[in-house]
Amino acid sequence: MMMENYLLAIDAGTGSGRAVLFDLQGKQISVGQEEWQHLAEAGVDNSMGFDYDSDWPLLCRCIKQAIHKAQISPEQIIAVSATSMREGIVVFDQHGTEIWAVANVDARASKQVMALKESSPDIEYRDYQQSGQTFALGALPRLLWLKEHHPELYDRANCVAMLSDWVLAKLSGVIATDPSNAGTTGIFSLASRNWVPEMAEEVGLNPAIFPPVVETGTKIGEVTEQAARESGLSAGTAVVMGGGDVQLGAAGLGVVNLGDIAVLGGSFWQQVVNIDAQMPPPKDMSIRVNPHVITGLSQAEGITFFSGLVMRWFVDAFCHLEKQLAIESGIDPYAYMEKLAQQVPVGSYDILPIFSDAMHYDHWYHAAPSFINLSLDADKSNPACLFRSLQENACIVSAINLENIQAFSQPHANKADQPIVFAGGASKGFLWPQILADVTGRKVKIPQVKEATSLGCAMAAGVGIGVYASIKSAADSIVCWEKEYLPNMDNYQHYQALKERWILVYEQQLKLVDKGLTHSMWQAPGL
Repeated sequence: MMMENYLLAIDAGTGSGRAVLFDLQGKQISVGQEEWQHLAEAGVDNSMGFDYDSDWPLLCRCIKQAIHKAQISPEQIIAVSATSMREGIVVFDQHGTEIWAVANVDARASKQVMALKESSPDIEYRDYQQSGQTFALGALPRLLWLKEHHPELYDRANCVAMLSDWVLAKLSGVIATDPSNAGTTGIFSLASRNWVPEMAEEVGLNPAIFPPVVETGTKIGEVTEQAARESGLSAGTAVVMGGGDVQLGAAGLGVVNLGDIAVLGGSFWQQVVNIDAQMPPPKDMSIRVNPHVITGLSQAEGITFFSGLVMRWFVDAFCHLEKQLAIESGIDPYAYMEKLAQQVPVGSYDILPIFSDAMHYDHWYHAAPSFINLSLDADKSNPACLFRSLQENACIVSAINLENIQAFSQPHANKADQPIVFAGGASKGFLWPQILADVTGRKVKIPQVKEATSLGCAMAAGVGIGVYASIKSAADSIVCWEKEYLPNMDNYQHYQALKERWILVYEQQLKLVDKGLTHSMWQAPGL
């Protein structure tokens, strides 16, 4: 009897490490997962180091857990790939050993960001026009910080790569990178899909520390004997280049064609639109642009900060009774809250949540967290009302970001009748997807596989060994849809007015931050 074969995706995420096993038809078989923490460096404000010494054994435990749950032999896994949070970087010495690493929103390099901007009034704009990235979370200021504060480590630096590249290097001994993740360093060209070493050289960094770039889905090596002993995988298993979590997530959602749109509703929300790779970023630097895992395409990206985390905070902090009633009823607390919120009128009695602003990539900061326009009528400001208002607000900010993308990408992408693919934890409910359709005026499609990043990563693994001809063909054959939501255009008109009012109120809330009267929820390094 022939044994079935499988593909393994390893995901180095913001909050956890995961190993997810798929069959060749894209069906998820098992998951091994452990939460991890990114540790601040002692005495370094806003630092978020990546603990590679602890996190590699953690990932190995996840791999073994996934294999054990699936009750398969390691030899049945024919290829492995990796994905990760973007922006996080790992610095290697000449022996391929890690010497320094940071996670995605490490913000220690604020002074270096400011110094770069002061060194030349147009340097950030020039780099952005090639890379689609600003300095705020880029690798240049972080490497300058390393050079200034740990010169002994910087002098040993031989190579810099991304967190998913680090996973593959631990498995295969080969250090390489792909455009979708490396592009988030900002030292990269959207058009050529390769490093721009001159950007590093211009600011006094070593221009020779960048690894080879290969496309997602390229086999780069095989699992070594040492990695096999550590991870439980079989030595000789194909190791295939992966990519950034959002871009591989888009592939796992079938967002692989020019003009396709997705809203990824996780801890942060991303709004992505596929555009031609030769299209330059917008001149006002309002939107981020990243290389896609599909050659010939980039992704214009808006980001809404903390939407999922804010909802978790709200339910944990203010919905104790509702959570208890949900548990007693055997219902997920978020599903219970959606049932209550469904009874709240559209617009949530004009409550205006002030959390994430729309994306202003060149000068981005947020107002102090708050709810504006609360009523003293308990029926109009109870937990269900505030819960719905948070759902509406996440969709409103997403709509603003999509409109900003549309403003510079037309007529190439984001056509008015283009549906939105909605995925991630927020898409699992029944109310949030309908609100997204109503706020944007677009049809919303929900895929059967909502946690799509690992599926996209497994697709890449399969491409590397010829299971699929390409990531696009894999997506076309694997991705299928669970349901669709059509917009209520009366609700759309109501939300249009609410959106315009929210924009004006948020501007006033930012002025309170500017005056030092309130504290920003988040601001980009260097502001």
